[in-house]
Parts: sequence; structure tokens; C-alpha cells
Amino acid sequence: MNSLLRTLRRHSGAIFLGAALTVASPALALDDAEKEEMGAFIREYLIANPEIMIEVQQALETRQQASLQERAGAAIAASASALFEAPGDVALGNPDGDVTIVEFFDYNCGYCKRAHADMKAIIASDDNVRVILKEFPILGPDSIGAHRISMAFRAVSPEQYGEFQDALMTGERADEASAIAVAAELGVEEAALREKLADPQIDAQIRQSYELADALGISGTPSYVIGDEAVYGAMGADFLIQKIENVRSCDSATC
Repeated sequence: MNSLLRTLRRHSGAIFLGAALTVASPALALDDAEKEEMGAFIREYLIANPEIMIEVQQALETRQQASLQERAGAAIAASASALFEAPGDVALGNPDGDVTIVEFFDYNCGYCKRAHADMKAIIASDDNVRVILKEFPILGPDSIGAHRISMAFRAVSPEQYGEFQDALMTGERADEASAIAVAAELGVEEAALREKLADPQIDAQIRQSYELADALGISGTPSYVIGDEAVYGAMGADFLIQKIENVRSCDSATC
């Protein structure tokens, strides 16, 4: 072990700079015996101190999250009009609200269904929030069918879209048939929806949601854009409310 300690001292600069640092000098290269001895020492140390691996994992996750948010921030800036002002979008809450939440959702996402109550609570308690819903069917053919009818409904009867979306989100599994049934309950006939489905803008708007999600690093639902940040997953009403207040306080989702 004494030879290993001498090696550690001799190479301490390279070791603590991390594996990303390439040691080019032949004088600093380890021979096979030193590599084996160092490997045994590192293994023994990690077994004795496993909490280090948790710290490493946490550091990695923090770095990955920072990288993801940097990517999302650039995408939000580049795609602001498509996110916040796309033709065909219907604003829930206050259409002139000072903070906009964009939600990417799938009618058949269980987390979305639970998070739906959070969004309703936020709209009910804050009369200055604007909510834009991005139809983002990612859970198979039933979801695609339901979302295409949903897009047709919002085009035919935008003033009732909030009721329609709420009914479908709080119901059982959504598909084309159940979406048509909800529309009928609200007085919109299937024939009107079928006619609107022929408009290529329906599928174009859904494709745009996919493209925006890809640019933002969104791979699941629900996901949100608030101010200059993306929020991934159902984080709860309190978390979203804090982000809203941050945007108001410092013009950023994180102050």
C-alpha cells in the first residue's frame, strides 16, 4: 500500500481533476501493477464509503437537469410564438393573464388526469393566469383518435373547449368514440366534427406539438412551460403556483 500512496501523491493533480483530464506525459503514466493497486484501493474505499456514489449520482442528475433546462430555455425563446400564440390554440382562464402556462397533455395519461385538478384549482384561485393546452397524444391509437376529435371540437366550438376537455379528462379511457359522445352532450354533432377533421391543420397542429416537445426535451405527460422554464412531470399545484409567482416577481420561473 505504501507504493500506492506514493503513486496517489505523485498523481494527485490528475486524479482530482477527474477522468476528463487526459494525462499526456509518459512520466505520469501508471504501470500495470500501479493500475491494479489503485483499482483495488478505489474499490475498497467506495465499498467503505458507498454514500459517495449517491453524491455522484446527485451531482450527475443536477448537471443533466441544468443541461436540459438550458436546452429548454433556448427552445422557449426560439419558439415563443408557436408555444404561446399558435393559431387554433384556446386560452383557458384569463385570456389576457399576466402569466401563461402551457401544458402538454394526453387524455389517457393517468398523471395528467390527477394533475388536471391542479390546473383547475390554479385557474379558480388565480384570475390572472392564462392556460394553453397542447394536444400531445403519445399513448397509442386511442389517444390519437381522442385528440383529433378534440382538435376538431376546439375549432368548431372554441367557447366550449374547456368543458369538453374537462369532461374527457375526468372520464374513463378516451378514444374517438368517447370524444364524439362528449361533444354530442355539449351540442356539437358528429357531422360537424367529421367535416372539420378533413382540414389538414388538425394533424399539422398535433405535429407541431410533437416538434415543440422534442425541442423542449419533453418525453412524457404532463409537462409544462412556465415563463422561461420547462417543468417535466406532475409536480403538484403548489410547485406550479410558486413558479407563477416567481415569473411575476423576477420575470423568471426561478428567482
